[in-house]
Amino acid sequence: MDAEREQARLRWMCRRGMKELDQLLLGFFDARYATLEPLARQRFAELLEWQDPELAALLFGRMAPPDTECADVVRQIRECARF
Repeated sequence: MDAEREQARLRWMCRRGMKELDQLLLGFFDARYATLEPLARQRFAELLEWQDPELAALLFGRMAPPDTECADVVRQIRECARF
């Protein structure tokens, strides 16, 4: 899959069933995805595979990230949203 199609697919996956997640993920994607390192892009794509309740718990600080790479992406998402 070419890079442009992959980015469009990931952006579509940022649209969730929770308005708060939509705003958080789309805001991060639009502002920072293009500047992420390849490993961070991979981790972000993996996060988008999570179910909404678990993803919300992770991003809103109710659950610890499973590894340091994931923690770094979560930190960047939170910083982008300024919380």
